[in-house]
Amino acid sequence: MKKLAPGTKISGTNYSVIDFWSWGFSDLLMNSLRGIFAEFLVGSALGILQNPRIEWDAYDLVYNNKKIEVKSAAYIQSWHKGKYSTISFDIGAKKTYSYETNMYSEDAVRSAEIYVFCLLKEKDESIIDVLNTEQWSFYIVPTEILDNLYSCQKRISLKSLEKISKVVSYSNLKKTINKIC
Repeated sequence: MKKLAPGTKISGTNYSVIDFWSWGFSDLLMNSLRGIFAEFLVGSALGILQNPRIEWDAYDLVYNNKKIEVKSAAYIQSWHKGKYSTISFDIGAKKTYSYETNMYSEDAVRSAEIYVFCLLKEKDESIIDVLNTEQWSFYIVPTEILDNLYSCQKRISLKSLEKISKVVSYSNLKKTINKIC
């Protein structure tokens, strides 16, 4: 698969792919898009955006031959106003899908070697900006630590995460991940 160029025309219309993206994917506060955007942020910090994202892969990114799983959360959601969301992240083991066999694995595992937890931390609806990297906090945890401390757990709270990882800014993501790799 190759990346689409923004100007790629949609045959039979006066529109291009950028028009579709703008129409369908502008609400970056929406959970599913925020998660994909978090993957983009981590990939951009690591300089590994050459290939397009694969939707159902067992992990999100590969950097220095290490598989990385990216998870995101936010206090403010596009679908709910007035009350902050409780911050927790999915860390549950998953069955992996094989594109060669078109089947899922029998056992559920954590397929990545590193987890990057991305928190859109802004709590003021009037200034929240998903595109502002200063409004994000990142937590990096080797999967081995999750396996040792939370082997059967499906979610991890922000409080628990803060006990095992320090906050990292966008500008320090690559340097911090390089220490693990």
